[in-house]
Amino acid sequence: MDGMPLTLVVTGLLTGIGLIAAVGAQNAYLLRQGLRRQHVGALVLLCAASDVVLIGLAVLGVGAAVQEWPAFLDVARWGGGLFVIGYGLHVGWRALRPGEALVAGAGGRQISLRRALTTMAALTWLNPHLYLDIIVLGSIANTHGPEGRWWYYAGLVAASILWFSALGFGSRGLAPLLSRPRSWQVLDGLIAVVMLAIGVGLLLGG
Repeated sequence: MDGMPLTLVVTGLLTGIGLIAAVGAQNAYLLRQGLRRQHVGALVLLCAASDVVLIGLAVLGVGAAVQEWPAFLDVARWGGGLFVIGYGLHVGWRALRPGEALVAGAGGRQISLRRALTTMAALTWLNPHLYLDIIVLGSIANTHGPEGRWWYYAGLVAASILWFSALGFGSRGLAPLLSRPRSWQVLDGLIAVVMLAIGVGLLLGG
């Protein structure tokens, strides 16, 4: 690999990390499931695969279709906002009930794989900010030409895989800090605040 492709891959990697690492509903949910060590691999795969598909479509120019149909973002904004607020209220209610506290690590109340994947899919695909980011990334990628755009895309995909893997599998290192029920209540309280803020921001058009 000569200098130019490597530069494009690194640029895509850094850009991808900068966008994906922002605190959001998707990352908060993955963090929590990572701490519980429940369905982590499947959730990481879903998050990374979603980025691979959506960014790939954007590089191919499908992002322009979203721009041509502004109503799509409104549907995603309202649907995503209401879902995230509902989930935030659920987590907040759980934080107020000590009996619902979880065990850090393997254990605690299990949820089904189907439920975990459905929740993550909704948090991912009903986020209008995701589609706005995809449009931007697709536009940037295509400025590098027919071949260069795919090297840039490779960097974006690498960023997605690295970030979600680190967040999902690396979160277990925080387990010792969350060995007490009170710690879980604090974490759930913070996640609830983040979810509610994101949801309200979406409904207000933020």
